[in-house]
Amino acid sequence: MISAIKRHLYWRSFTTDKRMDIRTLCLGVLTMGDASGYEIKKKFEDRLALVFHASYGSIYPALNKLTEEGLVSCREESQEKRPDKKVYSITSAGRYLFLDEIVKPVSADRVRSDFLATLIFARLLPAAAVSKLIDERIADRAEKIARMRENCAGKATDTDRFMCNYGLTVYQAELDYLKENRHLLEADALLARAAE
Repeated sequence: MISAIKRHLYWRSFTTDKRMDIRTLCLGVLTMGDASGYEIKKKFEDRLALVFHASYGSIYPALNKLTEEGLVSCREESQEKRPDKKVYSITSAGRYLFLDEIVKPVSADRVRSDFLATLIFARLLPAAAVSKLIDERIADRAEKIARMRENCAGKATDTDRFMCNYGLTVYQAELDYLKENRHLLEADALLARAAE
C-alpha cells in the first residue's frame, strides 16, 4: 500500500502547479500533531509567519470544512473554568491529500506589499512622508528580526533552523537595502516637488 501511495505521489508531482491555501496549511500544521484552532494560529505566527498570514476568521472555517470532508477529526476537551476546547487531528485521508498537494510543482511566488505599492508613488509624496514610511519599515523589520532571533533560539530540527535562518536572511536583506538605498526615493520625492 505504501509503495502504491509513493508511486502515485511521484507521478502526481509532474502535474499541475500547487498554490498553498489555508486548508492545505491547516492540514500541514496538523501533521505536526493534534492542535486546537488557537494552537494552529500560533503555528502560523511562529513557523509560517514568513510565508502565509492567517486569521482566526480563515482558520476556523477551513477547519470546519476539513472536518465535514473527513480530512480532519475533532474532539472536545474539558478545561477548568473555560469552555470546552476543540482539538483537531488529521485523518489518513487528510494526510494523503496533504501529501498529494505538497508533491505538486510549486507555483511562482506572488508578492503583495502595501509598502512597495506605496513607494511606487513616492515621488508624489513630500520627502518627509517618504522618510517616515521608510523609517517605520526599518523599525518594523528590526523588530521582526529581533523577535525571530528569539523564536529561533533552540529550534530542534534542521527544517526549523532552515526556515528561521531563511526568514532572518530575507528580513536582514530588506533592512540593509532600505538603509543603503533610501536616498534614491527621498531624492526622487524632493526632485518631483522642486519641479512643481
